[in-house]
Amino acid sequence: MSENERTFVMIKPDGVQRGLIGEIVTRFEDRGLKLAGGKFMRIDEELAHEHYGEHEGKPFFEGLVDFITSGPVFAMVWEGQDATRQVRDMMGETDPADSAPGTIRGDFGLDLGRNVVHGSDHEDEGANEREIDLFFDEEELLDYERIDENWLYE
Repeated sequence: MSENERTFVMIKPDGVQRGLIGEIVTRFEDRGLKLAGGKFMRIDEELAHEHYGEHEGKPFFEGLVDFITSGPVFAMVWEGQDATRQVRDMMGETDPADSAPGTIRGDFGLDLGRNVVHGSDHEDEGANEREIDLFFDEEELLDYERIDENWLYE
């Protein structure tokens, strides 16, 4: 079995308010990904600015900060082989209008600004580690073996 990778995922305030936490967690578990950490929390302005730092100065930046701090989020770390790409594929395109049915955004999103879920970018090698470190301390992430791991990977 090759090395597992960890990836950051966050159910945004619209997904929390619409009661989608359980559905989204179930989709990742059904895929065979392993939950290494989860946290129900409110993001303050400082953390929002750090999280969306690459967008600072862009016209939509303040809207992003206002939205992500508007209600609770559910932050998670998922683990599995090629986990970041798997999660991104399951989420769908950033704009729900471009997302295929069967993806999280394709099934639940209607608007670019309310696209239910965030996941680390698989094309940005440092994104996972940076986002995981922003939201979780190392002791909040657990290493364990799922009972079905031998059936998931060669």
